[in-house]
Amino acid sequence: MNKRAKIGFIGAGWWASTVQIPFYAARDDVELVSVCRLGDSELELVKNQFGFAHASQDYRELLGLELDGVVISSPHVLHFEHAKAALERGFHVLVEKPVSTRGHEARELVELAQRKNKQIMIPQGWSFRPFAREARRLAADIGEPRHFVCQMASALSDLFGGEPMVETEGAVFRPPSSTWADPARAGGYGWGQLCHALGLLFGIVKLEPKEVFAWMGLSSTGVDYYDSINLRLSNGATGIISGAATLPKSSSESIDLKQYQIDIRIFGTEGVMLLDIERERLEVRRNDHRNTIVPLQDGDGAYETYQPLERFVEICLGKPIENDAPGEVAMRAVEVLEAAYKSAKSGKVEAIL
Repeated sequence: MNKRAKIGFIGAGWWASTVQIPFYAARDDVELVSVCRLGDSELELVKNQFGFAHASQDYRELLGLELDGVVISSPHVLHFEHAKAALERGFHVLVEKPVSTRGHEARELVELAQRKNKQIMIPQGWSFRPFAREARRLAADIGEPRHFVCQMASALSDLFGGEPMVETEGAVFRPPSSTWADPARAGGYGWGQLCHALGLLFGIVKLEPKEVFAWMGLSSTGVDYYDSINLRLSNGATGIISGAATLPKSSSESIDLKQYQIDIRIFGTEGVMLLDIERERLEVRRNDHRNTIVPLQDGDGAYETYQPLERFVEICLGKPIENDAPGEVAMRAVEVLEAAYKSAKSGKVEAIL
């Protein structure tokens, strides 16, 4: 009999129970060993519906079992605690973004994974698309990065405004405002969405952020709807990051995973890279006119939901794979966002510590 990846889940809310757990439950090469979430009836429902062998409201019990990997889909502010504990037990981790909400915590997780020879994977879907890999390959063609612009927008005004996300109506579990719309618990567009765009950016080019200044426009719950972030990098380069939660909803009643904007432009010493998922464009324009236009088809810019989950199974089975969204890249996003939230409160430039 072929080996099966033994996987446990810490956190089983809307996204985990709607997307991640059903994906793994349908696979012959995965054994759903244990699930952890709060609420007696909720925990029992998930356990029985998906066939977990074990269930507990204490993640420490889960980590005491024989596992290959742990999927962490708990609230943002608990990601570090849960990921650290899983890595210390010697398990690979798939951690929902953000990997943590403190830069020093993210660095600690990366160092711990290296010591344990385990992998951290962040399921930032666009980073797993073929165009993202091609962008990473072409990054050297623009020379040393000197400036970038990274813009993202999403149709999630309800989620960050403390209202039930309309697309989740009828789901057993819905995204709670305590995670997404509470400023004291890392709610807001930066932590909730900009991680995707920053993970894509920092995965394409090696950038080391050093200083941040930010303004933020807030929703009625006090979390950021709008983000305007200025960055200075260690090599003296500059960057601008923009985020907006109030893109209009589509007329579809289901979730339209193409209903996002990410537009990245990286200016280097030898040219510029243009990446736009909405218009499905990837180009490198060079000073010597040896340009590259990557042909993209309709749908190539759509969010990749399942490829990160597939890759995590392969990691757990010991197969050699390319990790398109490793902890090091997620760490850079956390460093920037932590400093940006500090700056928006202080009104000052904040160093990344």
